[in-house]
Parts: sequence; C-alpha cells; structure tokens
Amino acid sequence: MPPLPKRKTASARQGERRQHLKLSAQAMMACPQCQSPKAPHRVCPTCGYYNGREVVAIEAKEKKKKQGS
Repeated sequence: MPPLPKRKTASARQGERRQHLKLSAQAMMACPQCQSPKAPHRVCPTCGYYNGREVVAIEAKEKKKKQGS
C-alpha cells in the first residue's frame, strides 16, 4: 500500500494552494461602428465589422409573422 496522509487537508489550506486557479471576466470593448460590446481583436457579432471594414455580412433579423393572420 502506498503511504497515505495522516490528516485531512483543510479546505482553507487547499484554497491557499489554488489561489491562482480563479476565473476572470472576459475583456470586452465597445465596437467603433455600432458601440455594442465585443471581444478585442474579434469581428463584431452585431454589425460584422473589424478594423474599420465589413468582414462578415450580417443578415438583419426577420420578424416572425403571426400564424393565422
């Protein structure tokens, strides 16, 4: 049998050891075209612009027609 710890590791001690394993919020910036939040160095998901030019053509959302009318 391999050696086992003599005592249970306290959760506080375990947390001290894992201080650097925390999650951080994703960095966001305002799109220069539409001012919606987007990740830096990524194409804007709202307008499709990157670095001052349109890279991805975004289709406008179509409104659903009511059924029965």
